[in-house]
Amino acid sequence: MYRIIIDSCGELTKEMKDDPHICNVPLTLQIDGEDIVDDESFDQAYFIKKVAESVEGPKSACPAPGLYLEQMEMEEEHIYIVTLSAQLSGSYNSAMTAKNMYENDHENETGKRIHVFDSKSASIGETLIGLKIKECEEALMSFEDVVKTVDEYIASQHTIFVLESLETLRKAGRISWQKEKIASVLNIKPIMGSTDIGSIVQLSKARGMLNALDRMVECLLAVTKDTEKRIVAISHCNCFERAEALKKKLLDKARFKAVIILDTAGVSTMYANDGGLIMVS
Repeated sequence: MYRIIIDSCGELTKEMKDDPHICNVPLTLQIDGEDIVDDESFDQAYFIKKVAESVEGPKSACPAPGLYLEQMEMEEEHIYIVTLSAQLSGSYNSAMTAKNMYENDHENETGKRIHVFDSKSASIGETLIGLKIKECEEALMSFEDVVKTVDEYIASQHTIFVLESLETLRKAGRISWQKEKIASVLNIKPIMGSTDIGSIVQLSKARGMLNALDRMVECLLAVTKDTEKRIVAISHCNCFERAEALKKKLLDKARFKAVIILDTAGVSTMYANDGGLIMVS
């Protein structure tokens, strides 16, 4: 038996939520002195409104090791944990701390195997990794082969996103007021992506969101091989029609095994902000 634990930056499909093998461990969002747990109670519209009104902007707090440890104590023998990029959050380190705590407390026991995957991504990047783990386990792979196969899959992943506004990045001190102002006036949309180690870089830029969607597709296809064998996931923050437009543009250019669209959960909403899109293959 196996268990897949995904931190709440990774959105779950309805099928994943209904799957007893898969669960979320929540991060906490912090904005203007209020703590918002990123679980089923998360209210996206409320959070977006709070972000727009906030002077300082939101932050996130990773799950405490105890939350991971609680899930490790379940009966399953194979435990897989998927966290958002260690370059972006302490979630990976927290999960590793929990793993070490469990193994120290059960050092004379045998049978249970635990592995923590640094997704080197976020959002639906974690979702796809969770689905890959499930695929491997359902194929009755050994624990070692699952880890090897999933590590190779993570290395082949590419995460690309575009933001409607740079305001949240400016509030967080990631960019200057001047840069945000210029981008807003000129309607410039930076196309961002993940690096091999899971940090964020600018891949391109476009004037206007429609052109930005075209550039997202171009960037993804430039680095994705054997598209017909891969699943693409798109997450959107309060802009389903825009996500559908991105899906159409993608399928006009290439064939994929599947394309799934999900709404951003709490942490992904904080990163993407209102109108943002994330795409992973």
